[in-house]
Amino acid sequence: MNVEILERPANSAAKILLQPGETCTAEGGSMIAMSGDMKIETKINKAQKGAMGMLKGFARTLGGEGIFMNHYTAPSGGGELYLSTNLPGDMQEIHLDGTSGWNVQKGSFVAHSSSIAMNISWGGFKNVFSGENMIWLKLSGSGLIVINAFGALYPVDVDGEYIVDTGNIAAFEDSLEFSLSKAGKSWVSSFMGGEGLVCRFKGKGRVWCQTHADKNFGVKLTPHLIEKKK
Repeated sequence: MNVEILERPANSAAKILLQPGETCTAEGGSMIAMSGDMKIETKINKAQKGAMGMLKGFARTLGGEGIFMNHYTAPSGGGELYLSTNLPGDMQEIHLDGTSGWNVQKGSFVAHSSSIAMNISWGGFKNVFSGENMIWLKLSGSGLIVINAFGALYPVDVDGEYIVDTGNIAAFEDSLEFSLSKAGKSWVSSFMGGEGLVCRFKGKGRVWCQTHADKNFGVKLTPHLIEKKK
């Protein structure tokens, strides 16, 4: 599986080249175009069937993704696949070598190679009471994953401690520990300043940050939609 990101950073698309018989798993609704003889299967989980596969499908919905995934398999001559995103922004391929997994924020997952396993990772009860959806898609194994962002994507290599707003995290290595905390010195200053809760990373690893948060965009857009409806 070879990935080339086109038209970045504002309106990115991923061009994926598959070798004969190779399979790529992608989020439902992300396909723009593909080779005419590409085989596509829509399943909850390609590797697991029955009750366990169904449970994994429902678990993905907690991470903000759909129950069903599309599995594209190239014909004998190989094939190509173009994928894009719902919101305008950049995309990035990440290479996994089997030693470190990645946690991907809801809505940021696009695709992964067949050798990658997907599960969910939960931040604990502290996140339930915070009102934040800190349930991540956990990807592990050896191969490629493709993520997307709302806006631009940029990496931060953490060695110690680093703070990122919860809505601006696209993905991070699972070698990093994280916790939710207030942005300022007090809860009053944090929420009055519009920042609220942030994610505090500790350890050594990489975080991919997105420049815009879809939640904030929705808050800005909603009053205009209500006004138009009236």
